Amino acid sequence: MTDDHLHVTRRGRVLEVTLDRPKANAIDGATSRRMGDLFAEFRDDPELRVAIVTAAGTKFFSAGWDLKGAAEGESPDTDYGAGGFAGLQELPRLNKPVIAAVNGMAVGGGLELAISCDLILAAEHARLALPEIKVGVLADAASIKLHRRIPFHVCMDLLLTGRWMEAKEAARWGLVNEVLPTGRLMDRAREVADLLADGPPLVFAAIKETIRMTEDLKVQEAFDLMHRKGIPAVNTLYASEDLQEGTRAFSEKRQPVWKGR
Repeated sequence: MTDDHLHVTRRGRVLEVTLDRPKANAIDGATSRRMGDLFAEFRDDPELRVAIVTAAGTKFFSAGWDLKGAAEGESPDTDYGAGGFAGLQELPRLNKPVIAAVNGMAVGGGLELAISCDLILAAEHARLALPEIKVGVLADAASIKLHRRIPFHVCMDLLLTGRWMEAKEAARWGLVNEVLPTGRLMDRAREVADLLADGPPLVFAAIKETIRMTEDLKVQEAFDLMHRKGIPAVNTLYASEDLQEGTRAFSEKRQPVWKGR
């Protein structure tokens, strides 16, 4: 499926979403709302297991918020849709893996889109930055999330200076999982997506929901929540056919067949 700014492909159990808004793949309110709809459909489609987010070209992954739209009157607090900016920041109950294939510069909201994904693969020429400080705008999602991903002082350096970070440095800080030659980026993203698509979807859901629901709790509080059966995806997993299938396949020395139920 294709619209003016998004190319969407279903490849088996994998959804690929390619942002295509020349020249810089910037995201305005309408594009963000459409991305939110797409990722909500992905979340709710039982046939889909994994998503890849990337962009057209090799120069920009995304320049983030469309400053041209801002100059024409679009406010930073415009309606970006139920998923928040770029459709992923605040989308509730998204318990499936999402991979960012960062094919170029990830700037401002483009970097925030990448860090809203579960895995980040980057082309070796990719560069990252949070230049909002230079135009007097808060990098809100990065201010909330980034210090949870990388050391505090590295995060503050990016937020306060707006400097560029090369892909190799991002990998050194653990911000990206792999740095790849440009021509290998999508091949590797698809390899990882296919690996995950063959994995146990209810376990993935339990992992994501457990992390989301316990990240602000003390360790014992997190265990108490789980013991009280307060994490729905974990309860679903433990009552599932897939749990029985996994243990049976292990004892029978064969690959399990996951059904997601």
